Amino acid sequence: MGNLGLPELLVILVIALLVFGPGKMPEIGKSLGKGIAEFKKAFSSVEHEKENSPPEPPSKGDAHPK
Repeated sequence: MGNLGLPELLVILVIALLVFGPGKMPEIGKSLGKGIAEFKKAFSSVEHEKENSPPEPPSKGDAHPK
C-alpha cells in the first residue's frame, strides 16, 4: 500500500473534477503547488541549519563508565 499508479491518479483526478468542478481545479492546483513549495523551502532550511550547527556535547546520562 502507498504506491499510486496511473489508474489510481486518474480516478482521484476524476473524483476531484466531479466534486470541485472544472472552474476550481486550476485554483486548487495552484494552491497545492504553493503549499508543496513552502514545505520544501522549510525542509531545506531545517536541513541547512542542521548541517551548519556545531555538534552537541553528550549529556551526563550518555556517558558509560568503564
